[in-house]
Amino acid sequence: MTKLYGIQYLRALAAIAVVIFHAAERTGGHFAIGAAGVDIFFVISGFIMWVIAENRPISPGRFLLDRLKRIAPIYWIATLVMVGGAMAGLFPNLKLTLGHIFGSLFFIPHRSPSSGELWPVLVQGWTLNYEMFFYAVFAAVLFLPSRLRFGALALVFIGLVICGAIFDPEQSVLAAFTRPIMLEFLAGAALGKLWIAGMMPSARTGLLLVAASFAGFAFIGLTYMGWNPYIFCLLATALVLGVLALEKAGAVPKAEPLAYLGDASYSIYIWHTMVISVVAKIGSAIALPGWSIIVLSTIGGTIGGLVAYEMLEKPLTRLLKKKPSAHREGLVKAPA
Repeated sequence: MTKLYGIQYLRALAAIAVVIFHAAERTGGHFAIGAAGVDIFFVISGFIMWVIAENRPISPGRFLLDRLKRIAPIYWIATLVMVGGAMAGLFPNLKLTLGHIFGSLFFIPHRSPSSGELWPVLVQGWTLNYEMFFYAVFAAVLFLPSRLRFGALALVFIGLVICGAIFDPEQSVLAAFTRPIMLEFLAGAALGKLWIAGMMPSARTGLLLVAASFAGFAFIGLTYMGWNPYIFCLLATALVLGVLALEKAGAVPKAEPLAYLGDASYSIYIWHTMVISVVAKIGSAIALPGWSIIVLSTIGGTIGGLVAYEMLEKPLTRLLKKKPSAHREGLVKAPA
C-alpha cells in the first residue's frame, strides 16, 4: 500500500484553510474562501472510499463499523465537551435542547436552537452529517456487483440534488441531504475510478489543473463572484485530480511534516474552534491588533488540534483498531 503524499498535503491545506476562516470570522476579519477546505475534504473522502473499497473488498457492515470508529469517538467527545461547557455557562450564546444534542451525536441534521441553521452543537460537525450519510449510501452500494456501484451512487446523489432543486424542502434532513455539496463525494468517487484504471492526466496537465484551481479559488475569495456550490465542486475536483496526476508521475516530493499535518487534519478540524475562542478572547482583552489575533488564533487552533491528535485520536485509534488497516486515509493502492 502506498501513501499518497499529495492527498495528505491537500488534507493539511484544507484543515488549515478552515482554521484561518474561523480565526478571521471570530475576530471580525475576512477569509471566507477558507471554507472551501470542506469542499476539498469531501472530494478526497469520495476518492479514498472508492479506491479502498475497490482495492480491498469489504462487507458493508465492516465498512460502516470502520468509518464509525474512525469518525465518531473524537466527535462525540468534542460534542460532549461543548454540552458541558454550555451547561457550565462558558458558551452563553449556545442554547441546548435534548433533540439538538441527540441529533448532533447521531449525525442527524437538526436546526440549531441558537441560530436556526442546520448546525449541530459543535458547529463544524455539520460536515460529518454529510460524511456519515455518504458512508451509509456507499455501504448500501457495496451490496451490488462492482460494475454497478458507481452508477447506483450517481443515481442516488444526482437524484437527491435534483429533488432538492425542484422541491426546496424545509424539513431538516431533507434540506441537508438534497444540497449540491453532496456531488463532491460523487466527484471524488469518479476520480477513484480513474485512478484505479490508471487514467490520470500528464504531470503538465496536473500542474495546470492545480494552478487553475488555486487561481479560481483566489478569484472567488477576492471578488465573491462565482460563489456557487457547483463551481466549488468543479474547482475542488480539479485540484484533487491535478495532485493525483502529479502523484502518479512521481512529481510530489515527500515532506513528512506536511504529511503529519494531513494525518492530524481531522483532530485539527474538530478541536480548533475551541482554542480559537480562547485565544480571541485573550487577544481582545489585551487589545492586540486584529491581524495578530488571527495569526495567533490560527497557530493556536492548529497546535491544539495536533495536541488532540497525539493525546486523544492516536490512542483511541490504537485502542479501536488493533492492527493497521488500509482504511487509514491517504493509504491506497497505486494504479497499474
